[in-house]
Amino acid sequence: MSRTPNVSRQTRALLGVFFAEPLAWRHGYELSKLTGLKSGTLYPLLIRLDDQGLLTSKWAPAEQPGRPPRRLYQLTPSGLALARSQAAAAPAALAAAPTLRLA
Repeated sequence: MSRTPNVSRQTRALLGVFFAEPLAWRHGYELSKLTGLKSGTLYPLLIRLDDQGLLTSKWAPAEQPGRPPRRLYQLTPSGLALARSQAAAAPAALAAAPTLRLA
């Protein structure tokens, strides 16, 4: 019998952003703005979730000349299942994730 993974507050915030639009590909800077997580927390978390098979990632070419390519992340089916279970267990925690404000 498998147990539910121990999910931190930061992981729940990140999963909440992905769960809001599960098919969307998101880059780190956008995720940082949406979750309020600093890069020292966010990027190790993204790497861990990718290593665990909960996220998939790919490189996107630079949008403008002279800019670096971006790493994009998306939920896998396993990640979506975990995000869904976290939403059911603590809907307020996932809903509390800040949202991106576009000007």
